[in-house]
Amino acid sequence: MPTPNELIERLTQIGQSLKNTNAAYALLGLGSAGREQDRLDQYSDLDFFVIAKEQKKQSFLKDLSWLTQISPAGYYFQNTVDGFKFLYKDGIFCEFAIFEADELPSIPFSQGKVIWSESGFDTSLLHPTSTQGVYQRSDDIEWILGEALTNLYVGLGRYQRGEKLSAFKFVQSFALDRLIDLCHIQWTPKQNSQDIFMPDRRLENRFEAAEALIDQCAQGYSKTIESALAQLRWLEEHFEVNSAIAGEIRRLGKK
Repeated sequence: MPTPNELIERLTQIGQSLKNTNAAYALLGLGSAGREQDRLDQYSDLDFFVIAKEQKKQSFLKDLSWLTQISPAGYYFQNTVDGFKFLYKDGIFCEFAIFEADELPSIPFSQGKVIWSESGFDTSLLHPTSTQGVYQRSDDIEWILGEALTNLYVGLGRYQRGEKLSAFKFVQSFALDRLIDLCHIQWTPKQNSQDIFMPDRRLENRFEAAEALIDQCAQGYSKTIESALAQLRWLEEHFEVNSAIAGEIRRLGKK
């Protein structure tokens, strides 16, 4: 597995390779490859944007030699119209997109770190301006609680009907997502490193009680009932839960 130093070195090499093409303006590191490099570990990947010069985007997408000349590729595929998931043979994994500068205002992304930029390029263009796609958590506790409870109710109804996969998703995905929202509201984080796109990222690192709670609330496909009742108990411990819906969830939770 690559070390953090090896990941940073590879990112630097990618920046130098882009510079050598004379067809790019900048390399923007994102997430742990950007402003949060203190989070880099052997399981991290390199997320980045390449800012191509005008009319050069497609050439970067069609010819990945700017990556492969650094080190051989093990596997890659184009996962979006703008980018690739790319695994080097040495185990370094990249997920990247190519944009021209005038596309950036409509692209949602978190604040990154400029790894390399051409002299004279206006790096202020690399600040995010779009909130589309950014996770927008409601702070309306009544709404979140209602969504959690009704998803538990629907999920257990489907379980009793024999629709166990759908039940699993309603309880251990849809309802659990809302319970996680409530955790973010109810608990004080140990560290402020919330992912603005995926609130379940780093949950265990942010909150001491998270791992034990999720262990009870997401017990797997064969334990949807147990997971639902664990979620209900937590909700009742922390919030005022309507007795009628709680009673129905418990009724459906009887095997």
